[in-house]
Parts: sequence; C-alpha cells; structure tokens
Amino acid sequence: MAAACFNSVNWYAIHTKPRQESLAETSLKREGIETFLPKLRRKRTIRRVRKWVITPLFPGYIFGRFDLLQSARLVKYSTGVINIVSFGGKPAIVEDAIIHAIRAHAQEDIVTIQPRPLKPGDVVEIQEGPLRGLQGIFEKEMSDRDRVVILLETLAKGARVELSREQLEIVAS
Repeated sequence: MAAACFNSVNWYAIHTKPRQESLAETSLKREGIETFLPKLRRKRTIRRVRKWVITPLFPGYIFGRFDLLQSARLVKYSTGVINIVSFGGKPAIVEDAIIHAIRAHAQEDIVTIQPRPLKPGDVVEIQEGPLRGLQGIFEKEMSDRDRVVILLETLAKGARVELSREQLEIVAS
C-alpha cells in the first residue's frame, strides 16, 4: 500500500463491521462504487462432517475503487462500513497489481485452498471418524489417490490404518 493520491480513482481497503462484508459490498455497489470481495473456499469440519465452506479471504475487509475526494464520505458512512484503512491519517492506496494478483488466483472471486500433498514422514491428525484426534505418520497413497495409509502409534505398537485423505490434516512435516 502506498501513500494516497487524491486526484484519481484508486483501490482502497475498507474495514467493515464484523461479518458484514457482503452487506457493505451491496451498499457500496448501490452507490456506484466498484467493489471486490475475494472469498476463500476450503474444507472445514462442522459438527463432525467435512464440508466446503466459503468465507471472506480477508475477514472484516473489502476493497473499493473510487475517487477519494468525491466518494470518501459516501464510503465511510455506507451500511456495514467502519472506515477506510489509513496509515498516518491518510487512506492507503492498494496497488492495482495486488488486486490483479488476487483475481488471478480466483475463479468468480473465490480462491480455493486444496490441502497440500502429503509426503512420507508427515505427521498427520485424523479429523473425523472413530479415530478422530489421533496422530500418525503418513506412509503412502493408495492407487485410487483418495485413500492413504498412515502408521498410528497406539499403546507402544504401530498399527497401519487406511483412511480417506479428507480425514487428515497435516500437523508437522
């Protein structure tokens, strides 16, 4: 972010009220402000069930593109907005390259996080099922690429267990 240039249209980060990013975006769009609300799609365990969830990539913030002199007051007092992110009392410009980089990694403004590939020796934790909470060491992937084998250390004996990749989360490499 650079020092503010007050003569042209630039991107700014806008601080929103908690969980009101979409409301602020809708309010700003209604006033003719170009907005960008990047979202994150990832797997989460909710009530012991693995589901894809979509949340803001930057909770509590959206981006708006506007002329600061003409629209700062309108933006600050829009529904769901707390303020324009500033440093030293001056609204901070978000460089176009940052917005382009985020958009390059997104499809329809949604960035999807895939779990990184496992490698032999990774310490993993089982996230669901009857073995939930137990840790083991990743050994290998099975031929169907969704199933994996991990070595569980239980009662001083090693036991090989075959699980779905989605049930595991990396604890350490």
